Amino acid sequence: MVVVRLENLTKKFRDIVAVDNVSLEIKDKEFFVFLGPSGSGKSTTLNMIAGLEEPTSGYIYFDGQVVNDIPPEKRDVAMVFQTFALYPHLNAFDNIAFPLKVRKYPKNEIRNKVIQVADMLRIKYLLNKKPYEMSGGERQRVALARAIVREPRLFLLDEPLSNIDAKLRVYMRAELIRLQKDLKITTIYVTHDQVEAMTMADRVAVMNYGKVMQVGSPIEVFRKPANLFVAGFIGTPPMNFFECNLRTNDKNILECGYFNLSIDKNLADVIRQTSSSSELVLGIRPNELKVTSEKLSEDSFQSEVFAVENLGTDSIVNFKLGDNIYKAVVPGVIYYNFGQKIWITINKDAIHIFDKKTEKAII
Repeated sequence: MVVVRLENLTKKFRDIVAVDNVSLEIKDKEFFVFLGPSGSGKSTTLNMIAGLEEPTSGYIYFDGQVVNDIPPEKRDVAMVFQTFALYPHLNAFDNIAFPLKVRKYPKNEIRNKVIQVADMLRIKYLLNKKPYEMSGGERQRVALARAIVREPRLFLLDEPLSNIDAKLRVYMRAELIRLQKDLKITTIYVTHDQVEAMTMADRVAVMNYGKVMQVGSPIEVFRKPANLFVAGFIGTPPMNFFECNLRTNDKNILECGYFNLSIDKNLADVIRQTSSSSELVLGIRPNELKVTSEKLSEDSFQSEVFAVENLGTDSIVNFKLGDNIYKAVVPGVIYYNFGQKIWITINKDAIHIFDKKTEKAII
């Protein structure tokens, strides 16, 4: 097993900075996820760890040893790609056995290892089949088996579930979690799917434009996002944002254009001491909004229904303020007419405040 440390890691492709001065440490036996949109630099970071890309500057350490100049085949890592990358002319047994054959393992040992890992992943019935005879999920399991059979120090997975159907992804997430914990192999996983990151990771690094925006446990980045990007990227449906200003006369009020929200003095003091200007952004998650037909409090504000998405256990009420659409999640199945007037009440214990200029979180 291995501890991976990145120190000021940077990768440039001509004038494009794909990875920008990334420094972090991935713990031994940890399931660590790089999460971000396309082009955020997460796959490039993984490729540098694997040795497939050379850093422009900075260092990669495995257990304190710099590995920048060590070729990929000598880093003792196993990688699973989005495309599975199976040899089409080989059956599953020979695909799984390939890395062992390259290392000239004895035939009996190869067979025993392949059978063992196939049994672990429940794919023994596939061993005589070729990739074209398998489903996407079956091909993914074979690709995982080929990586596992080597017993590497480090397991690297680049969007491994993105090419299989949504229902199977749910089961594969659980299998990968259990597999990693059983094998106790340090695992670095790349995805743009926040559900994968939230359900699978011990810790997450949220990336955007080559920079690490925040590192923490899934619950930490959800409950205490470091900035506007993380707050908007984590959570389904995404957080609602309202531009506002703090007014402190006789009361402490957040003026948000279409509504005002009263806050206590302590919070107002924190905002004044922390923010770079009076321009703020109020963030609130959709499930922290209450939707009613009548006004509940002085802070409740009126809106109109734009659309309703009934999901069975919950419903998403899309409501309109000016030209902007916001979302509220309410329990159960609910029916509203388009354009119907409703009242929205914010749970003030769950609000997030961001500095509009720096985009950093204040609370």
